[in-house]
Amino acid sequence: MASAGGRAATGPGARIMSVGAYRPSRVVHNDELCERLDSSDDWIRRRSGIVSRRWAGDEETVIAMAAAAAGKALAHAGVTPAEVDVVLLASMSYLQQSPAAAPQVAAAVGARAAAAFDIHAACAGFCYGLAVADGLVRAGTARHVLVVGAERMTDIVDPDDRGTAFLFADGAGAVLVGPSETPGILSVSWGSDGDQHGLISHQAPWTSTRGAAAEWPYMRMSGSEVFRWAIKEVPRTARRALWAAGVRPEDLSAFIPHQANARITEAVVKALGLPADVVVADDIETAGNTSAASVPLAMEALSAQGRLMPGGLALLAGFGAGLTHAALVVTLP
Repeated sequence: MASAGGRAATGPGARIMSVGAYRPSRVVHNDELCERLDSSDDWIRRRSGIVSRRWAGDEETVIAMAAAAAGKALAHAGVTPAEVDVVLLASMSYLQQSPAAAPQVAAAVGARAAAAFDIHAACAGFCYGLAVADGLVRAGTARHVLVVGAERMTDIVDPDDRGTAFLFADGAGAVLVGPSETPGILSVSWGSDGDQHGLISHQAPWTSTRGAAAEWPYMRMSGSEVFRWAIKEVPRTARRALWAAGVRPEDLSAFIPHQANARITEAVVKALGLPADVVVADDIETAGNTSAASVPLAMEALSAQGRLMPGGLALLAGFGAGLTHAALVVTLP
């Protein structure tokens, strides 16, 4: 297994300036899914912690949702689109091979001169993007970077798959990263385990759809194996990020992990020994698993609820298909 150690920020750095989110208007409760799946509301809640989720309509595309979330992040930071140097879009559900989505998002928000590219690291994609943005700003290559996670997971998940259909959902979240006299992104720990890539993967490549009777290549997941991997790897990655930042669990004000499953979050909180006063993101309950969008969506939800301490320290964690994983210690906007 390949896994990198933690890296700490030094000298002038970057910080998260603001956060924005877009949630599709359609709310889908467990009972609606149970009409199609051989399941129950109680079973879904016990297995995942999910009560409802959002599904995108026809006009709520990956690009449209990403642009809406990014526009809110810019407005909250008081930064104009012309001041954006780079746009990073993390998504595993954007289905057009080319052109990339990020340049279209940049154009949609008015950052038409910005460099823009996609990041394909699944549920860890937003955290990967945040690490890249930190490096760009600290290196002086960019001053303001939009990092966006946007997903239409309902496009790639089999609605009849009892193991995944109730988990995944749609939405977008974004943050604006800018310069700071002292580092506001204190550390990053990231890695991958490509030997286990088959645990979350599409059942066939897109080229398989060339056949007249080809089946749509839905994403499949070996749920129990992924669960066992996550509750071991995420604490390890998180501990490296904490160590690199010189931060103890009791120094944190919030823990914002990828909203994969409430049971995974509970296991990671226990493994890290987080104190009871650390706020733990629970957006999974009403947002479902939105892959690369889940960390910024959860951050925005906590902020809107008044549960975050501006200037406090937060541990972010992303993990998913690849298998990819990342954790960062950041100062909250």
